[in-house]
Amino acid sequence: MFTPDAVTSSKLDTMLWTTPAIDFLPHAIAGSRLAAETPIIIDHQSDDLVHDQLLVNLRDQWPPFFSRFQRLIEIVSLDENDRLAARQRYGFYRDRGYPIKSHNLGKETSD
Repeated sequence: MFTPDAVTSSKLDTMLWTTPAIDFLPHAIAGSRLAAETPIIIDHQSDDLVHDQLLVNLRDQWPPFFSRFQRLIEIVSLDENDRLAARQRYGFYRDRGYPIKSHNLGKETSD
């Protein structure tokens, strides 16, 4: 998970540690001695990201190193500023020929 800053990384780390034990997501802050063995790495810098399968971008900008990952997930809220930044990132990826799939998780479905 690529966060905007150290404060957000720390808050996310704390939130993941305080979830109920049956909902635990194994994670570590980048640079931790357990990072290489842990499936979820949280960081606000790109230096210590030891995995390359999936990057969850929690920043307003596209990560400059995103192309080394097999998959990228962008999470977009309903906030208009967030949506505007997401549209810019979408255009950036699209203009470079990356395949894009959108999923609207807030959309109600009917059977």
